[in-house]
Amino acid sequence: MTEIIEFENFSAENCIDKIIHGDCLEVMKSLPDESVDVVITSPPYNLLNSTGNGLKKNTNCGKWKNAAIKNGYANYEDNMPYEEYISWQKKCVAEMFRLLKDDGAIFYNNKNRVQNGLLEDRGEIVKNFPLRQVIIWKRSGAINFNAGYFLPTTEQIYLICKKNFKLAKGANKNTDVWEVTQEIKNPHPAPFPEKLIDKIISSTTGKIILDPFAGSGTTAISAKKFDRNFILIEKSIEYCKMAQKRINGEDWRNVGDSSSENSIKLF
Repeated sequence: MTEIIEFENFSAENCIDKIIHGDCLEVMKSLPDESVDVVITSPPYNLLNSTGNGLKKNTNCGKWKNAAIKNGYANYEDNMPYEEYISWQKKCVAEMFRLLKDDGAIFYNNKNRVQNGLLEDRGEIVKNFPLRQVIIWKRSGAINFNAGYFLPTTEQIYLICKKNFKLAKGANKNTDVWEVTQEIKNPHPAPFPEKLIDKIISSTTGKIILDPFAGSGTTAISAKKFDRNFILIEKSIEYCKMAQKRINGEDWRNVGDSSSENSIKLF
């Protein structure tokens, strides 16, 4: 059965197939160099710092009326000044890269945004790392509050590689545009689609897979399908519990303390 380990009790020798409750930067700094094969992750997108008519906390209109993401994440508001957010994410990617073996790769998912009428290109986060390819994740839909630009239905998965990384046999036949419907039955505010993670893991040969923004534990669910090991890191204890129950095959969709201001909102 998968356990949750508090960062205070964490040891690098006892983290395989575990969920580590703690800040991802602190935890990653405690792991040794070249200790994982693949990193698959999607950090918060900083959605709630909108300058225009975009998504804001307590948005109460249209399709967003009951959207969990408008309340932010448990234990994280998703509302940083732009430069602070970029700096934080660069530090996170630097730690991920340090942890990769010499044939490892990072699949880092983020999303461009428009702020003050101009594009915020999240490629800025990864531009000083050895970026090999940008995979386009095409979703089935989205929402757009702004009449100044077209409806965005894509996100970017940045493939950052160590020099000896190679895809699994036959995976190079896949294109660099992946059509995968977004997850709609997961109570986490911004879940990774399981089919998307399946596609990544099945395209690699790495045995130890790290997700430092683990959320509801989708990376671990997919890793188990393909007989891989995982390390999950998650700041929110509620999401840790959600992931633990999900991995252990228990009822996981109603985890959370409804009396807590930051509890998981189930819609």
